[in-house]
Amino acid sequence: MTSSISQLSGINSLTGLGGTTGITGTSATQLGGTDGTSGSSFSSMLGGVVDNLSGLQSTANTLAVKAVTGDLTDIHQATLAATRAQVTMELVSAVRNKGVEAFNSIMNMQA
Repeated sequence: MTSSISQLSGINSLTGLGGTTGITGTSATQLGGTDGTSGSSFSSMLGGVVDNLSGLQSTANTLAVKAVTGDLTDIHQATLAATRAQVTMELVSAVRNKGVEAFNSIMNMQA
């Protein structure tokens, strides 16, 4: 298989959340990450991921409109953009679900 996972730009921004090395070789602290000294870097990273997802969805929508109107010469571009947006959305949704699950389990703990 010649294509690599690193081509999915929406996923690259989420790699290494636990401080491990991600797909692109950068650690979470290099991404603005989880060194424990600032809470704003984690929130800015999540904000960046949401902005990236929004951009991917916008690109997919634009290419889909071009494909329907006949202005797009290569349909593969629209297919790849839609797949990138879908996979990134699924990943962001899974991270959100895990966060909500962790929050609920913390709230259910007895003191």
